[in-house]
Amino acid sequence: MGRGRAKAKQTKVARDLKYRTHETDFGALARELHGGEDDGRDDPSSGDDDWSAPADRRD
Repeated sequence: MGRGRAKAKQTKVARDLKYRTHETDFGALARELHGGEDDGRDDPSSGDDDWSAPADRRD
């Protein structure tokens, strides 16, 4: 019991996503997918994080 309101909200969101018209910046999407121009954010693959150290190493 009580699923009706949640289902109605999910239906509303799904309908909004399906029929909403919006402009898509395909250039920005392509840069993001292909690793284009650097936008000044830190690169997570730089290797300077704590997770890149071997597991058996103790400081």
